[in-house]
Amino acid sequence: MEIGIDSFASVPDQAKSTAASRERSIAELLDRIVHADQVGLDVFGMGEHHRREFMDSAPTILLAAAAGRTKNIRLTSAVTVLSAADPVRVFQNFATLDLVSGGRAEMVVGRGSFTEAFPLFGLKLQDYDELFAEKLGLLLTIRDHEIVNWSGKFRPALVDQAIYPRPVQDPFPVWIGVGGTPQSFVRAGALGLPLMVAIIGGETHRFRPLIDLYREAGRKAGHAPEKLKVGLHSLGYVAATTEEAVADYYPGYAETFTRIGRERGWAPVTRYAFDAQNGPLGALVVGSPEEVAAKIQRHSEALGGISRFTFQMDNAGLSHDKLMQAIGLIGERVSPFF
Repeated sequence: MEIGIDSFASVPDQAKSTAASRERSIAELLDRIVHADQVGLDVFGMGEHHRREFMDSAPTILLAAAAGRTKNIRLTSAVTVLSAADPVRVFQNFATLDLVSGGRAEMVVGRGSFTEAFPLFGLKLQDYDELFAEKLGLLLTIRDHEIVNWSGKFRPALVDQAIYPRPVQDPFPVWIGVGGTPQSFVRAGALGLPLMVAIIGGETHRFRPLIDLYREAGRKAGHAPEKLKVGLHSLGYVAATTEEAVADYYPGYAETFTRIGRERGWAPVTRYAFDAQNGPLGALVVGSPEEVAAKIQRHSEALGGISRFTFQMDNAGLSHDKLMQAIGLIGERVSPFF
C-alpha cells in the first residue's frame, strides 16, 4: 500500500495573515513535501480551493516548486476541480509538471466539495455534474490522443487540434476523486480509472457498497481488476502517543469544522462526537504510529482492500513543527507496516 500526505495549504492564522506570513507558510509547505520525500513517503497531494483560508488555488505551481526539490515522491492534485477548469490547460499544466518532475506527476480530478469556483469562473452551479462529465471526457481524449477532434456543450469544439506538451508517462495517471455519490463511483469504474475516496466523517465501512458498485461497473466494462485501484483520503494525525495526538489535533479540528459547519448547517463539533469518529469504526485516523497503522489496516479491510492511503493533516491549525514531526513518524513508523 502507498502512504502519503494531502495538503490544502492552510493559512495558519487568518486574522493575522500578512504577505510575510503567507510567504513563510508556502516555504514551510515546501519543506514538508521535501521531508515527506526524505522519509520515504510515496505521494504528496495538493488540493485546489478558492477561499481565504487556503493558498492552493494554483496547485501545479506549488507541485512544480516541490518537484525541483524532491527525488522520488509522486506529486498529485487532491483534487483538481475539473468542473471549473479548462481540460486543455489542466492537461498542459500537469504534462509540464510530469516533465519537470521526471515522470512523477499524477492528477486526481473531481467536482470539489466547495462551490466558490463556479461563480468565480462564470459557471452555473446547476450544471455541476454535466460540466464534470463533459470535461472529464475531453481530458481523457486529450490524454490519449495528441491530435484531438471533440465537440461538447460547454466549450468550443476542437478540430484536428494538436495539444502539447506530451507528458513523460503514457498514459498519464488520472484518478477520480469522489465523496459519496453513487453515480461518481459507477462512472469511475466504467472508465477503468483508479478511485480516490474522501471519507472525512461517518463510519468507513459504510462506503463498502459504493466501492462494490465501482468494482462491479469496472468488471462489466471489461477492465482488469488490477486497474481498479482504490485510494482513501482521510483526516488524520500521528504523534508519539495517542493522548498527545488527540491533544494536538482536537482543538484545531473542532474550530475548523465548527466554522465550516456554520456554512453548511452542521452541528458544532463536540469532544464526544470527535472521540466517536476517532474510535474503531470512525473515519478519523488520529493516534500513535501503531494505532494509526492498525486503523489504516482496518479501513482497508472494511473497503475490500485499498492501494493508497493519504493523510489530510493541515486543517487543524497545527504548527509547522508538529506537522514535520507527524510526517517523520508516518514515514518511519507507520509506512513500514505496509
